[in-house]
Amino acid sequence: MSDSVVIIPTYNEIENIESIIRAVFSLHKSFDILIVDDNSPDQTGEKVLALQEEFDSRLFLEKREKKAGLGTAYVHGFQWALSRKYEFIFEMDADFSHNPQDLEKLYNACKFNGADVAIGSRYITGVNVVNWPLSRVLMSYFASFYVKMITGMKIHDATAGFMCYKRHVLETINLEKIKFIGYAFQIEMKYRAFIGKFRIIEVPIIFTDRTKGESKMSNAIIKEAVFGVISLRIRKFFNRL
Repeated sequence: MSDSVVIIPTYNEIENIESIIRAVFSLHKSFDILIVDDNSPDQTGEKVLALQEEFDSRLFLEKREKKAGLGTAYVHGFQWALSRKYEFIFEMDADFSHNPQDLEKLYNACKFNGADVAIGSRYITGVNVVNWPLSRVLMSYFASFYVKMITGMKIHDATAGFMCYKRHVLETINLEKIKFIGYAFQIEMKYRAFIGKFRIIEVPIIFTDRTKGESKMSNAIIKEAVFGVISLRIRKFFNRL
């Protein structure tokens, strides 16, 4: 068993799932993988089950009954990982927008460079995004600026979803209190780590938009993130986080 597990939430990722699994398992550093699938109608979960025969004891599947949001998928995965002996717990998308080779950079930041939380950051060294329209880049970039202004976090990429957490961070954060289910979840997790005074390091990556499958972004997700940041700050002010 590896000391590290990569949690990949999926919904209709049949075009990417086998390739991303093989890419992670081809790395020099050994990682286990947990797929949290929301009962994808395109048979993503069934494909993972078939691959488990090849990657016995390294590839795991948690299949949920229905689509229930990114945040709840990650909380499910975190709880699964904490019930085992993993010391480093990762978040990563299935669509290759996160380069699997950068997993080792995040691992090194936590293992050797003193980070409690490592963020694969698109904006720590400028704007490192490929294949996004300018409108999407600007929305993402200014969303992080907005989060920084409201929360006081000195994080350049507050909405990043490519992460490594040391085990003790997730043991300290009360996962049962995580409120948000969309991309606001990423902000909430970083904010809870920030107010917990954990050391957060941003590691520069290049983010490449998906070429296969469909984006899960929606207006409801954007709205949750915008108003969720204010909610976090208010709840912190009244000691209700």
